[in-house]
Amino acid sequence: MVPFQAKHQAKRILVVDDIEDNVFLLETVLTEEGYEVDTATNGKSALAKIEASPPDLILMDAMMPKMDGYEVTRRVRQNKELPFVPILLITAYINANIPQGLELGANDFLRKPIDYDELIARVKASLRLKEIMGSPQ
Repeated sequence: MVPFQAKHQAKRILVVDDIEDNVFLLETVLTEEGYEVDTATNGKSALAKIEASPPDLILMDAMMPKMDGYEVTRRVRQNKELPFVPILLITAYINANIPQGLELGANDFLRKPIDYDELIARVKASLRLKEIMGSPQ
């Protein structure tokens, strides 16, 4: 399996969550899979990182104070200067507004508590989507 890990080591994932323990767990799992992980603990710093250096994928909590994941998603999708970046929103709420998130441009949702096998499968699927769609520069 090492060749596969080496193949996607260059893939950079931005993990965004206002709870540092969640960030740490996601970062640990993704790093063990060979991904390069950057982190942000709020929507504002996530947007700044995305605009400065777009990641290959964004894994973001839907509910955060001040600027939630829905608003970050909306702003990323409205910014025509950014290449296509898959966005996976994470929610702990049963009644999360999944249709709204998808309408704003999220590509998928994950529910907390996160099943890490499902997380990795969805990350891989989203990165395949990015490769298929290409990223115009």
